[in-house]
Amino acid sequence: MGTHIFMTVGSLCVDSMLDFPGALAHPPPMIIAIDGTLASGKGTLARRISARYGLPHMDTGRLYRATAVSALRRGTDFGDSDAMAEVARRLDLGSFDEADLRTPEAGQAASKAAAIPAVRSALLELQRTFASQPGGAVLDGRDIGTVICPDADVKLWIDADVRIRAERRLTEYLAAGQDWTFEQVVAQLDERDARDRNRLTAPMAQATDAVLIDTGPLTIDEAVERASAVIDEVRVRRET
Repeated sequence: MGTHIFMTVGSLCVDSMLDFPGALAHPPPMIIAIDGTLASGKGTLARRISARYGLPHMDTGRLYRATAVSALRRGTDFGDSDAMAEVARRLDLGSFDEADLRTPEAGQAASKAAAIPAVRSALLELQRTFASQPGGAVLDGRDIGTVICPDADVKLWIDADVRIRAERRLTEYLAAGQDWTFEQVVAQLDERDARDRNRLTAPMAQATDAVLIDTGPLTIDEAVERASAVIDEVRVRRET
């Protein structure tokens, strides 16, 4: 198993993983931006890429989930942008159980929190600071390649048909004992996608120079190999 650590960036404690078995002995100093739609597999892919190349990983969606859950716990009005930004600035990810951040309710609230410009501004520098570590980093989210790290060395856009994504998410919900139907999950994903694409600040979008990986017909191992081929091509280009 790798070593689970918490990295302090500014006032926020950021969960990360280092010392992966099988990681490259001398990982390339590069920033890898992995964006995509909900339940497309980008988080799993990002963790696998982080492990393969020995780079720290940030799940930026977790920041917004934590902000939303914290705001719900405090009874903060999501319509009060200043109050929501203050919640974001005071986050300590070490104080959250992962299960609390992975509920459907947390996901929906996170999408609303992420649409608040003041919240995005409060978390922007944190994400860029994490990305600018000397050895590089892997970040996954909705706007890494377009807003957070527009000069990232590698940009990947991960997507799949909404019904395939719904099947994956439904499996997770049912395994967690949550009572959802396939149709409800499709509707949830459609709503989230629309909100993320249409928000005024940092809308979800594929960067013009991002490489698309459709995970619909792929296993996770196949997706990792395709992503690694893109990364290795960039590494070779830089070294020649």
